[in-house]
Amino acid sequence: MQEFISLYNEHKPEIEKFLVETICNNAQLMSLETKGAQQFYTIFSCLELIYIADSEYIQTSPNIYKNKQNDAAIGKNRSYLVSHVDHEEQGVSVTSPYISSATGESCVTVIVSANGRFFFFDFNVVSLLMRLGLLELHPVFNKVTKSFYLAIGLSLMFFSIMSIGYAFYDYFLQWRHPDTYTLESVFKPIVALTMGLAIFDLAKTLLEREVFFKAYSDKKDESRLLSKFLIAIIIALSIEALMVVFKIALNDPTLMLHALYLIIGIALIILSLAFYSHWVKKAPGKQN
Repeated sequence: MQEFISLYNEHKPEIEKFLVETICNNAQLMSLETKGAQQFYTIFSCLELIYIADSEYIQTSPNIYKNKQNDAAIGKNRSYLVSHVDHEEQGVSVTSPYISSATGESCVTVIVSANGRFFFFDFNVVSLLMRLGLLELHPVFNKVTKSFYLAIGLSLMFFSIMSIGYAFYDYFLQWRHPDTYTLESVFKPIVALTMGLAIFDLAKTLLEREVFFKAYSDKKDESRLLSKFLIAIIIALSIEALMVVFKIALNDPTLMLHALYLIIGIALIILSLAFYSHWVKKAPGKQN
């Protein structure tokens, strides 16, 4: 789904010009009556929500959908949308893509000042791209893909919880038997907790990027998924290496060379991650 936002940003000037000119050419439809505003749905197939606010950005109208209205949003402060505006022309402002709290879908909002009021038009990003011929998408395949990512993300969260549960179960099991309680009894739960954290963070990032689309405009951390997961793995391996060093030192110091190999391997992973992060920041199109 991140590709949709990249496609939108690639054609942003043309898309914003289309929205601004079309709305301005139909400015006569903007009235305080909801029936007049609903006529915009006959013009824009990608339009999903309309609402009106006063000069202080306090919503005064219900949420106006194509075939229904919802009064629950009356009185909400919509001034936060002004901070997302990245284009303004002829008194019409267009926000960057974000998640609509009303529909749960990715959208851009066009804000128009008219008749002493602000008119807000929410356009679905995917539908907008399809409307302009920039995207061909099969709805069923899109739903199947999203459902697959949702199932995998929830499964990863489940196993991360199982890993965390195992850490506490193993620790209390060792704690109840003082005769078998060793330093390893402390390190093993820490490794399990770290792995559980890494898996949970992987699942959270996967769901945010492919299912819930928490943020689109922040491009500088596209490698965040791999980096955060590798950092958690490095921490887990470092704890494991420390545990191996202690066990070898207590039992057979002649095997210390094997612990050194493990530590060298961890160091190589850290260097690889540092090189990858530096390369991503310096890659064309990634510089601020």
